[in-house]
Amino acid sequence: IMDSSAVHRTPVAIVGAGPTGATAATLLAQYRVPSILIDRWPTVYPQPRAVHMDDEVMRIVNRLGVGEQFAAISKPALGLRLLDSRHRVLAEFHRDTALSRNGYAQANMFDQPAFEMLLRDNLIHYPEVRRLSECEVTDIVTEDGQVRVAAVHRGDGTEHQILADYVLGCDGANSLVRDRIGTRMHDMGFRQRWVVIDVRATVDLDQWDGVHQVCDPSRAGTYMRIGARRHRWEFRLRDGESASDFDTVPKLRALIAPWTAGVPDDELELVRVTEYTFRAQLADHWRKGRVFLLGDAAHLTPPFIGQGLGAGLRDAMNLSWKLAGVLNGQLPQPMLDTYQAERRPHARHLIRLALGIGRAMTAGGKGGDVARRLVAPRMHLIPGLRARITDSTTPRLHRSALVHGGRLAGRLCPNPLLDNGSRLDDTLGIGFAVVSTDPLGDDLVELIARRGGVLHHAVPGSELASWLSRGHATVAIIRPDRTVLASGRDARVLCQTLPVR
Repeated sequence: IMDSSAVHRTPVAIVGAGPTGATAATLLAQYRVPSILIDRWPTVYPQPRAVHMDDEVMRIVNRLGVGEQFAAISKPALGLRLLDSRHRVLAEFHRDTALSRNGYAQANMFDQPAFEMLLRDNLIHYPEVRRLSECEVTDIVTEDGQVRVAAVHRGDGTEHQILADYVLGCDGANSLVRDRIGTRMHDMGFRQRWVVIDVRATVDLDQWDGVHQVCDPSRAGTYMRIGARRHRWEFRLRDGESASDFDTVPKLRALIAPWTAGVPDDELELVRVTEYTFRAQLADHWRKGRVFLLGDAAHLTPPFIGQGLGAGLRDAMNLSWKLAGVLNGQLPQPMLDTYQAERRPHARHLIRLALGIGRAMTAGGKGGDVARRLVAPRMHLIPGLRARITDSTTPRLHRSALVHGGRLAGRLCPNPLLDNGSRLDDTLGIGFAVVSTDPLGDDLVELIARRGGVLHHAVPGSELASWLSRGHATVAIIRPDRTVLASGRDARVLCQTLPVR
């Protein structure tokens, strides 16, 4: 319990203890950076929201130390089916449930409260994280090179003052942090009202085990199984409708009948029915001085490609090691400018991809239906389209002070299983690394060690060696977030890009 009579000083204050905030706190703690995690709720918010995570984000989950626990509460999904208004299959795109180049299935379904509980429980291993629970942040002011955060306990009104070197705003779509730094959200032209329904079934619904997208302009919808007996539906609301029109199983029947025909009402337990306005928005700037925005405070993504929660975890992974490097003296402060330079274009790309899927589901009226029936079955013939839908690989990061040259720069390195039975991520640790197919001279080995890097030799014929060869490289410099900083054939030049400690 933190003493309310004192000013609490900390290198980093994190506003919001959802998945993004908890991830940032954990990653910073792995670099021995203390933080105060300010949480407006006394415990995990109990309602399910996000349900999907791709294999790239799964690497972050494993980095947090909860990979095995997450595997126990999640399940791989087979891919995507596009259905017409009569639920006939227009097209089917399979995703491989086997382990991908990142070491995980490409699509993983889960229950957000269960995931958040894993993150909270994991914090007990990190004494660097102090939690200020059930507190609402009321103001944020930058003064004398530090940031003062005012918070009040929602129960007894106790006031707290936190003085931080940096503040991370992980406080969601209605972010107070965003408001205080004068950032505006840019609307990307999408706003739809949907009803989101979570059901626990006591019997098997016997459905194809992937995501069903109903492409119907009069009632677009989505269905997916997210657990052994947990199911999620999302339907676009018509004018005049609200979630209260569907707040019992009998009222829902007209919507969910195609998936629940023959299942009695008493076999279906309604966990939640709520209305969401799906929006596409992007903050115009993600930083002001010592204050940063992460997650929904910086971007809002329609859920059609399941990247909302993952985008917040990507933000936390991108920023945490840079912030730790600045605080520990390994990186110069201007390197923090790369956070927005790298993450904003990446988030914008994924939002646009989600918009494309959403509009394909809902646009065009009867004419759109005809076009979908003609085009969807032939989608696999369009060059690159099937790969874009089924491959979970996200675009490379734009060039920055921490993304240099080479064909592999800005992309995630693979995470293969090594001869010793471990994965590359676990072998490389949490700092910079050098992966090379060629032996390096003693002077370069010493330079890498002196700069805190880990050297890994890619065995000829291995997945790593093949990856380097396809990128016309023999050496790659790997950042702590496993993004390639630089790649090429001149090991001496490349090793000089490692930050000086």
